[in-house]
Amino acid sequence: MIRVALYILLVGAIAFGAAWLADRPGDLVVDWQGWHIETSVMVAAVGVIAIVVVLMILWTLVRWLLHGPSAVTGFFKGRRQTRGYKALSRGMIAAGAGDARLARHASKEAHKLLRDEPLALLLDAQAAQLSGDRKAATKAFETMTERPDTELLGLRGLYIEAQRAGDEETARACIERAAARAPGLAWAAGALLEIQTREGDWEAALATVERNAEHRLIDKKAAKRLRAVLLTAQAMAREDADPERALALALEAHKLAPELVPAAVIAARQSSATGNTRQTTRIVEKTWRLSPHPDLATIYAHARPGDSGRDRLKRAKALLDKMPNNVEGRIGVAVAAIDARDWAEARAALEPLAAAQPTQRVCLLMADIAEGETGDAGKVREWLARAVRAPRDPAWTADGYVSETWAPVSPISGHLDAFEWKVPVEALSAPLEAPEPEPATESAPMIEAQPGAPDTESPEKAPTVEPETAQPETAEPIDVTPQPEAPEETTATAAPAVEAEEAPPPETSKKRPAKAKEEATDGKPGEKAATPAPEPATAAAIAATAGDRSAEPQADEHPFALDRAPDDPGPLPPDEDRPKKRFGLF
Repeated sequence: MIRVALYILLVGAIAFGAAWLADRPGDLVVDWQGWHIETSVMVAAVGVIAIVVVLMILWTLVRWLLHGPSAVTGFFKGRRQTRGYKALSRGMIAAGAGDARLARHASKEAHKLLRDEPLALLLDAQAAQLSGDRKAATKAFETMTERPDTELLGLRGLYIEAQRAGDEETARACIERAAARAPGLAWAAGALLEIQTREGDWEAALATVERNAEHRLIDKKAAKRLRAVLLTAQAMAREDADPERALALALEAHKLAPELVPAAVIAARQSSATGNTRQTTRIVEKTWRLSPHPDLATIYAHARPGDSGRDRLKRAKALLDKMPNNVEGRIGVAVAAIDARDWAEARAALEPLAAAQPTQRVCLLMADIAEGETGDAGKVREWLARAVRAPRDPAWTADGYVSETWAPVSPISGHLDAFEWKVPVEALSAPLEAPEPEPATESAPMIEAQPGAPDTESPEKAPTVEPETAQPETAEPIDVTPQPEAPEETTATAAPAVEAEEAPPPETSKKRPAKAKEEATDGKPGEKAATPAPEPATAAAIAATAGDRSAEPQADEHPFALDRAPDDPGPLPPDEDRPKKRFGLF
């Protein structure tokens, strides 16, 4: 809209000027060097304009003649660059999508069209990494390090390749060169700090932390925490060789991070060793309010060397009074009371914890109390058994690794200040199996077996079938002659077990309905099926269990004769006369 308005204004100005000249006619006379020119003003104006246009055309032609070759070259160069950048764009998208073939093809095209483009080198390296060609990737990154604009990019690529190959020396050289080239580079500063802490170079790590804080790679709070951790690591390394230096380092670390338990423990322990009980108490109490820990409770109780067990118990109770509901404080009182053999005080300190959900440490302490107070072995075993399945106590944990002591660096990831005091993650266990039933004793009554279901658990006991009618005095002998027509799969019904307390009266067998007999023999009463007789030892064992004297072999009877119980359905008919039906596991 603005351009249209300007065009209208320009055309109006030209028209106004032409009208103004037309309204004011006149003559223009030029007399110069013998030339006499006379014309009107309008013609002179049109001539001047024509001359200017001709001069502009001539100047343009001259410029085309002078700059034509370079213009043509620039046109084709721009076209080439456009194609190259399009190929580069396709290659970067393909590399991001994981298409190694298309990325490699685009990289070759970009190298052909864009000879000195840094992104072409990056695409070449990424295509080589996708293809798994580490040598080509390393060569591309080395080429980048030779150029100032891509030096840091090449160093990062070489560092990653060295890490993949396990070349720690090359990785460290790349990190140090990148950190020296750009101290504010985050990845180089972090990697350098990790290498220094992994190697235990605490002095260099402190300098790196200071440099990172100056370049604002980490905030002030994080820098103070890391400095406290590094100072604590130095104190741990010098605690045995140089206790004074260790105390100074631990006190500085405690000042920077009062919640850091290891620093407070080292400082309090060394202060107690020097006899400075007041300083020990002040250090422990300051950290106790922020991070209660069993080591702090122990050092607080033993702050004054030479104290009796009662004195240590008083100090433990004083520490508990500062945080009455703290678990570690109650456990510390219980430990001090056990040392002083004050079982009532120890039990009173642990009862609130034992009543809820005691941890393993509480259960073990309760077992110690039970053993020392009453010597009740049953109570001791009960608490020890509860300790096996009780929840775990807090421990120093880093990246899933559980340690009894604190360490400045994680042994898994190598990160600084990775250990935390917390309950370890519980592993999923297999479901508990149901307890197996206890075997029945001789005094317990036996469960009667159902007909047609033989006992498969005791292979030595063969199923037996007693005669059709039970006699109180004598029993008919059983024909043990094998029948040829009976197939091998013919099975006999299992004889019900006789209860151990009292044998059934023989009169009940005489009152058995005839219909039941007919059903047992499949409509053929009185017909007997040949069944294998039990061995003498088996029959004697059954008779001895049941207490039935009639089952014992008599002098005038068959040695394998047994009385049938009143509820025995009787022998089965031959296989060809009864329906084909299988029972039990057969």
